[in-house]
Amino acid sequence: MNSASPVPSFRDSKVEASYAESSSINEAVDIPDGGLRAWIVVAGAFCLSFATFGYVVSWGAFQEYYQTTALSSRSPSDIAWIGSLQYSLIFLPGLITGYLFDLGYFRVSLAAASVLYIASNFLIAECQQYWQFILCQGVALGISAGWIYVPCAAIVAHWFKERRPIAFSIISMGSSLGGIIFPIMFRQLLPQIGFRWTVRVIAFINLACFIFGNLTMKARLPPKGKSAANWRALATRAYILYTLSTLLAFLGLYTLLTFLSVSAVVIGINSALAFYLVGVCNATSAAGRLLGGVLALRAGALNVMIACTALAAAMTYVWPFVASHAVFIVLVCVYGVASGAFVSLFPIVTMRLGSVEDVGLRTGVQMTVMSLGALAGPPISGAIQQRTGSFHDVGIYAGSMVVLSVIVMIVARWAHVGKLIGGVF
Repeated sequence: MNSASPVPSFRDSKVEASYAESSSINEAVDIPDGGLRAWIVVAGAFCLSFATFGYVVSWGAFQEYYQTTALSSRSPSDIAWIGSLQYSLIFLPGLITGYLFDLGYFRVSLAAASVLYIASNFLIAECQQYWQFILCQGVALGISAGWIYVPCAAIVAHWFKERRPIAFSIISMGSSLGGIIFPIMFRQLLPQIGFRWTVRVIAFINLACFIFGNLTMKARLPPKGKSAANWRALATRAYILYTLSTLLAFLGLYTLLTFLSVSAVVIGINSALAFYLVGVCNATSAAGRLLGGVLALRAGALNVMIACTALAAAMTYVWPFVASHAVFIVLVCVYGVASGAFVSLFPIVTMRLGSVEDVGLRTGVQMTVMSLGALAGPPISGAIQQRTGSFHDVGIYAGSMVVLSVIVMIVARWAHVGKLIGGVF
């Protein structure tokens, strides 16, 4: 295909064939797929994932504290917007940051975003009014985390090929570890040193992680140069359908985690235990991320994602109707494993849908689209809960969104593989 030709329709099968050929050529490039330098990069990305995504998925602990103390005059839906901004903005800058990554501006972007992230992290301690929390914890922290997270996902493709699922599973486990440690720290330190110093202690830990990440993270491939973006990378049916499926998933996938502590208290679970359930969920999520990476080596990343996302949908449906404390805890653990596998594998599928030289662009665009679901999902759920007074309709809404996501994933798999059943992808 002539490079000067216009961007064709995504229905044009020649586009997919041409791009698949380009992908196979680039995959033939000698990728280390391991070695000391590659695993050092993984260690740096792990620390950044811990400090960014790990902090973001700890939002459930903040949601409960703000509802009962700091922002008790605001509705649950209003407060959920702070967390939703974090969730969405950690993916929203992907279109820009992914393209800059391909052009070779990874280190500059990382350094600038690190300064903004740490500054906003410390400023949360000074917030008193709702708009201040929105600006610092929602917008500034979210967008700086997103400026970092997307390239950290894309950089895996520079250093790994066959072991990509394992490498990214390890990186994504950093966010699970953060989701375990930060809520426990928040709970333990809050009555001892107060909100301000609790936030500052967490900010100092994140600062140490950022220093290590900036010193160890490095792109391997040379920049592609200041050429126009290769929009052909986005013009395949499988990529478009798969991106749509992740958007739908995020409209419901994190609803259970966002309202986990609050819903646990509703059924009579002690507030102290309810608080720790966020950490329990993130601990089982870490197991799911590692397990998902291992299974993906044999069964294929998308195949594992379809099964685990369907399981997460089932848990989301059942969640509001569980009254037994023991069953509720088991449900949280199963949901953590299933959602963890989704989080660890969704970038891997994107990496396999094209060439390694455009991996930043593809991953970034997908995450930008996906961010719209992360932005809208929890506030929609909060509004439903506020209107109905229970989580029953919330579970039905969120579970249905995740089921619809699974259906579109299956169609995307058919578009790429050519069959609904069989084959490793």
